[in-house]
Amino acid sequence: MTSAVPGYVSKTDLVAALIRELIITGELEPGEQLRQRDLAQRFHVSQTPVREAMRRLESEGLLTCDTHRGFTVVAPDVGRVEENFQIRAALESLAASLAARKIDPAGLRRLRELNEQMRTLADDDPGYAELNREFHFTVYEYANSPLLLSLMRLLWASLHGGPRVSRTHAESARQHDEILAALAGGEADVASARTYHHIMGADPVKEVSG
Repeated sequence: MTSAVPGYVSKTDLVAALIRELIITGELEPGEQLRQRDLAQRFHVSQTPVREAMRRLESEGLLTCDTHRGFTVVAPDVGRVEENFQIRAALESLAASLAARKIDPAGLRRLRELNEQMRTLADDDPGYAELNREFHFTVYEYANSPLLLSLMRLLWASLHGGPRVSRTHAESARQHDEILAALAGGEADVASARTYHHIMGADPVKEVSG
């Protein structure tokens, strides 16, 4: 989401953010080999910022570099995924607490619209993942903390395509309703607790998007 990058950013920062976004959304899949020339053409930059951006993403654990194959997208590790869910639960509950104090009617309306769209989708509908991602990132944005937003992007990127859990979409939407009610009421502690339960009450090991 380049629109969320505040102020001036270098070409390396911009390319790193764009590649990170492609990993978050799953457009770049685990094990996929990345070619500097292709990415440079795609982002309309020289290969130098692409190479520097990929080195940065390697240090973040999102890419790996091999002498023969070059840079590839790292496959998620089950143990790390579970750990990242715990970190995500702590940070997202903080985001919900902050958002409850700052969210406006337009933000609440957008969250309700997204949740209603998710509620109508079948459990195997591939469109759910992007709606779910937008729902959660809308909450993060209303926390009004650029650092927290950046950390959440890194966590979602580490989960390659976003969190995957075993509950049904209907159950996720019901839990979103509870979080929304707390946000609408300005109940920071309740929003935090319900968000923490929403994250940790799911099974992150299963491969069903939710």
